[in-house]
Amino acid sequence: MIHPRIAARWLNTPLLFHPGKAAAILAGVGGRVIGGQVEFSGAVPVAHAAFSNGRPSMGTVGDRLGRELGSGRAYDMVGNVAIIPVEGSLVHKGAWLESESGETSYQGLQTQVLRAAADSKVKGVVFEVDSYGGEVSGAFETSDMIASLSQVKPTIAILSDEAYSAGYLMASACRSMFVPAQGGCGSIGVITMHTDMSAALEASGVKVTILAAGQHKADGNPFGPLPEEVATTIRAELAAAREMFAGRVAAYRGKRLSFQDAMNTEAQIYVGAEAVARGLADATGHPSDVFQAFITAINRA
Repeated sequence: MIHPRIAARWLNTPLLFHPGKAAAILAGVGGRVIGGQVEFSGAVPVAHAAFSNGRPSMGTVGDRLGRELGSGRAYDMVGNVAIIPVEGSLVHKGAWLESESGETSYQGLQTQVLRAAADSKVKGVVFEVDSYGGEVSGAFETSDMIASLSQVKPTIAILSDEAYSAGYLMASACRSMFVPAQGGCGSIGVITMHTDMSAALEASGVKVTILAAGQHKADGNPFGPLPEEVATTIRAELAAAREMFAGRVAAYRGKRLSFQDAMNTEAQIYVGAEAVARGLADATGHPSDVFQAFITAINRA
C-alpha cells in the first residue's frame, strides 16, 4: 500500500496538472491506493520524466552539477546570470522526495527567487522549465514572487520541453518565454480526482462508517459515490481557481495574452509556433541557443 502522505498529495486535492499527468499518476500508483485496478477516462497517461535522456540533475544549461559544490549559492550561475530549474512535479513543500518523475518545490523556488533578487552579482535570471504542473497550494504565491523579480531584473523562461499548467504559470511570470519548436505550453486549467472505493470495499467485505460533526465535514470522502451537490461545489472551486490562473497569466503577459484569451484556451496545450501565435510564448528556439544569447546580452549590458 502506498504511503498515505503521497496519496494525500493527489486525491481530493485541486491540482494544476496536465490531464495526462493525472492519468499517469493513477496508472502508476492508483491501484496501490485502493488495492485494485483503477480506471481513468478522459485522458491518456503521459510518460514524462524530468531527469530523462541522461540528464544528471534538475538543470541542463550551465553544467549545474559541475559547479554546484563551489557555487555557495542556492542556484547555479554562469557569469552574472542565475539559473533556476522548474522541473518535474511541482509540490508546495519539500525540496526532494525522490519520486519517479522528479519534483521541484515551491518552497525551494521561493528561496532561490528571493536570494536572486537580493544578490547584487545576479544581473539576470534564467528559469529552465520542464514540468507538467503540480499543486495549487503555493503556486500563485511563487509565480507572484517570480513576477516581482521580473520587475527588478531581466528574467527569461527557457522551456527545455514542456510547461503545462502550474509549470506554465511559473514560466508566464518571466519577462519572456521561449519554447522549442516541438515543445509545448498551456493547459491553463485546474483538475482534481475523486476515488469511489465503495465497490472495492464491498467486494472485500469491509464496511466503513463515517462519523462526523458538521454537515459537510465528510464531503468528498472516498468511501462512497460523490453526491452531485458536492461535485457541483467542487467544480465551482475549480472554476474559481481557473479564473485566478487565467488572471495571473494575463497580468504577467500583459497585451500578449488577455484574460479572455487565456480562458478561451479551455486548458488546451499548444506546440511551438502555435503557442507563440496565440500569445502563450514569445518565440521558438533551441534552449541552448536561447540561453547563450541571454548570457551574452546580460554580460554585455
